[in-house]
Amino acid sequence: MSGTGRPWIWPDAGEGRPGAAAGNDRARSPRRRTIAIGDIHGCSTALRLLIEEIQPRLDDLIVVLGDFIDGGPDSRGVIEQLIALSSRCRLVALLGNHEEMLLNAVESRSEFRYWLKLGGQQTLDSYCTYRTDIEVIPAEHVRFIRGCLNYLATDTHIFVHANYDPDAPLNRMSTTRLRWGAIKPAEVRPHSSGKTVVVGHTPQVSGEILDLGFVVGIDTNCFRGGWLTALDVATGETVQANQQGEVRRSRMAR
Repeated sequence: MSGTGRPWIWPDAGEGRPGAAAGNDRARSPRRRTIAIGDIHGCSTALRLLIEEIQPRLDDLIVVLGDFIDGGPDSRGVIEQLIALSSRCRLVALLGNHEEMLLNAVESRSEFRYWLKLGGQQTLDSYCTYRTDIEVIPAEHVRFIRGCLNYLATDTHIFVHANYDPDAPLNRMSTTRLRWGAIKPAEVRPHSSGKTVVVGHTPQVSGEILDLGFVVGIDTNCFRGGWLTALDVATGETVQANQQGEVRRSRMAR
């Protein structure tokens, strides 16, 4: 991971691109996967199960769509897992509205109080139950969050936390829309690039993925009793895990 709220354009792996194999070795190598993970919200048990099921490989690109903290019981454990995961694959974490609130809380007492009301208290409790100051969060964890990106674009997909402007280039979209805008199925339109957009943020209370073809929503409401979703964007294969230790697999219709 690199950057502070910056965009990143990553070509899909292939000839002459990062991780490309040469000659006959390429045919024998496992397929390089691009896997998106939805809003984790402090659900470390579900994340651990998901990672175990995915079995990440060094050439895999795993995109965490943001809101990996707040609400659930163990944001500390989630960040520790993500830092460890970054050594096992090409990890990209996006900045969600909850990570934005935490970074604002570091700089402002009034923002700190606002964040506490929206899931920040549970995050602090995961570090220490008898302290209520933000300094209880290790500097390494704050650096990890500062390194999150606004969006990721590959040759075929766009990954954002929340929403997008269908007519605007990615580098001209407002961070408010990217991090806070809800997806409304009756109103959302394809992006002008023609790429499929993968989003989180808007919870699917059914626990099922929102699949509109041109946009896919994978916040499946984990910390409120639903599922944490990992989506292989090339095949449509999904793995879901929950805080109760259950795992299920399915495939999106194509």
